Order: sequence, then structure tokens, then C-alpha cells
Amino acid sequence: MASIASRSAEPPSFSASLASTRPTLVDSKQGDDPPTIRFTNVQDLFDTINCITEDFLAVTHVSPSHFTEIEREREKQRRKFRFRRYDSDRQILLITIPTDLHEALHLGLYMGYYTQLARSGRENSWRSIGTATRRAQHGHPRGDGGEGDSTGGPKLERGTKDAWPTLVIEAGVSESLNGLRNDMRWWFATSDHQVKIVLLAKFEHARRAIILEKWEEEATGTRSGAMMTRHAAAVQPVLQQINTITQDLTADPVSYNVTSGALVLEFRLLFLRDPGPGEGDFVLSVQQLEGYADDVWAVL
Repeated sequence: MASIASRSAEPPSFSASLASTRPTLVDSKQGDDPPTIRFTNVQDLFDTINCITEDFLAVTHVSPSHFTEIEREREKQRRKFRFRRYDSDRQILLITIPTDLHEALHLGLYMGYYTQLARSGRENSWRSIGTATRRAQHGHPRGDGGEGDSTGGPKLERGTKDAWPTLVIEAGVSESLNGLRNDMRWWFATSDHQVKIVLLAKFEHARRAIILEKWEEEATGTRSGAMMTRHAAAVQPVLQQINTITQDLTADPVSYNVTSGALVLEFRLLFLRDPGPGEGDFVLSVQQLEGYADDVWAVL
């Protein structure tokens, strides 16, 4: 059986030594740090995934050939776990395990957006890409890539095979918020900035809270006198909105507190054009976010 390493707040560093020869799974409610194992073989990895109770697993020492074997066996056995990200240089594989709580975190947001899209009669202009694998833009023949939780983009511009989404939603329960932010940076950079909005949905057991972060990229410009690159200005991720949703157990029935108001998704970033007559930004109201939170808490 694959061995569980001591847990780290930042999975990609993986500096800890192995602690045992059998998995010792820690309840995610004890902290946000995900379990980490060292890869031995595919069957041991699958056995570990079978018994883990958390939604995230970091696997070290995964060579490109190992990753190819894992990918092939996942398809052959029709396993439902996702490859959050694979880094062939560092031989690290991050795995998402679709627990009820994990799926509620991202699907509730995506369906809230898609429902508005359908009501406006524009669902046929949108392509839901889902969890399809996306590979690094610039080569990386060894298979570097990732799979989002909920993704999509405009059908006209992003309707072809392997096209990058404009919207990515990533959820996390046992993955730390910093880990989710690393996922966000990966999507922007690896897509060569074709991804336009990344929504992060983090559930914190200790605070009994959902944290929603909306990230976009903005031009930063270049220093005065600095050498110009092929881009007139660099871009960097910017946190545009953060909502915290907490449960109020003192109310009867139970209610939810939402900070920062409605969650707004900009039309021009989703569809890569300015809105026309009758079109506009997509808004998830405070009431809708309260309903979303109720659905999330229902599966705890």
C-alpha cells in the first residue's frame, strides 16, 4: 500500500519524509492540509483513493511514464477521480476526489450561472467543457496538464477540441486556500491567459464558512526604461471580489450571512466581446448565494 507522508500546508513542496508504510488518513475537519503519499504502483494508489475520506490527495514521485500508466488505468477502470494538476518536472500529481461536499461547492455556482444563461436564451452560444483535460500550451510532451471542476467558454471562439475555457471554477475542502490560488495561477499562465475568470470556492470546517474568491488578470505595465517584451504590458492575477458565507445557527430556520453582496461575472470576459442589446453581466444575488450555501451545508 502507498505510504502517507506527513502533511504539508503547501503540497507542491513535499519536503517531509515518509511517516509509515500504510495510509493513516486524517479527518479533513482537523485541518486544511491534504494527505500526501509517495507513489509506488497504480493499484496501491487506487486502493488509497478507495479508502480516503477527503477530496484531495497529493502524490509524489510520479514519473511521466507513471502518469501515463495512471491515466490509462483510470480510463480502463472508469474511475471518477480527477487530475487536478500534474507537474512532470517535479513529479507531483494532485488528485481531486469528487465527494458530495466538493461537488456541491463548484456545481452550485456553475449551475447558478448556467441557469441565468438559459433563461436569457443564450445557452446555445455557450460550451460547457466540464472536467476535460487541458495540456500546457508550450510543448511539455511529458503530459503536464490539469482538469478543472467546472469550466466553459463561448462556443464560437472556444468550441473546438482542446480549446481553453474562459471560466474556471475550482473547489476545495481539504486543499488549502493557498493551494487553490496556485491552481488559479496555473490556469491563467498555462492557458497563455486565455482563461479570463477563475472562481475559487473553499469550505472551511473550523469557521463553518464558504469563501468565494473571484480572480481576473489585469495589465501591470512595465517599469520606466525597462526593456519591452513581445507584450506591451505584463498581466497578473488580481482578486476582484471575495464573499464569505457563514451559517447562523441561532436563527430558526437556519440562515446564512453573505458578505460583499452579489457575485458578478462579467459578460465581456465570459464571451470575449462587449454585451449587445439585452445582454449584460451575470449576477448571483445574495439570496441565490444563500440558497447555494444551504445546498452545500445539506451534504455535510
